[in-house]
Amino acid sequence: MHQKICVIGCGWLGFKLAERLIKNSYEVHGSTTSKTKIPSLKQAHIIPFVVRLSPTGVMGQIDDCLSHCKTLIVNIPPGLRKNPNSDYVKQMTFLLEHIETSMVEHVVFISSTSVYDDHETFPVITENSPTSTSKTALKLVAVERLFQKNTSFKTTILRFSGLFAEDRHPAKFLSGKTNLKNANAPVNLIHRDDCISIIMSIVQHNLWDLVLNASALTHPIKKTYYIAVCNALNIPVPEFNKDVKSKGKIINSQKLVRLLNYEFQVKL
Repeated sequence: MHQKICVIGCGWLGFKLAERLIKNSYEVHGSTTSKTKIPSLKQAHIIPFVVRLSPTGVMGQIDDCLSHCKTLIVNIPPGLRKNPNSDYVKQMTFLLEHIETSMVEHVVFISSTSVYDDHETFPVITENSPTSTSKTALKLVAVERLFQKNTSFKTTILRFSGLFAEDRHPAKFLSGKTNLKNANAPVNLIHRDDCISIIMSIVQHNLWDLVLNASALTHPIKKTYYIAVCNALNIPVPEFNKDVKSKGKIINSQKLVRLLNYEFQVKL
């Protein structure tokens, strides 16, 4: 019998992750917020469930989605940039209530390196570095802690840097823009393939109760990197304002490399 695993949030990352899990003989329960996506999940052999988080509770088939799954991957972007006032903590608290009453023993919670502040000195950031006191960072860290301190299951927190793949590269978003800030800041990105391989490795090696930063090991200068990528893609290059002092950080992923014996597939 195949081991069942649940992926809450089968979007741009979660869908590809579910496909890889299935390739590795897992049976995958996957959630989507939209009924229209059910056929594409079924076509990929993902067992689909419609689940929506709201400030008043979790709508849809959440208990069925979690049913008989010992491992859960929570991949729900907080969307705090678009909607900074959304009650992400309350939504995730409701989700936790359902996880607690399920068979789930292990959780991978997808977080973000945006929990760390940028500085003019470009500090090297480890998992022990202080987190930001910005509104969005405080919400994300609060949710991380809710998962970490829950005794019903063990959680590993994965803090990903900016995600990209060929079909979604930040250079395309910056293309042709002018007066961009932080020209000399280091770039912190991670390819979707690496994200998936890291999650797979955590699940397969049973590495729980951890907080891990995950970013490609190279950190080119923003201005140089994005101009080079736009030139390679043959799209208009961005223009940076070099008069304003740059702020940034360098995300250190050595803990992940050491514990998982991991080699990043995609270099920047």
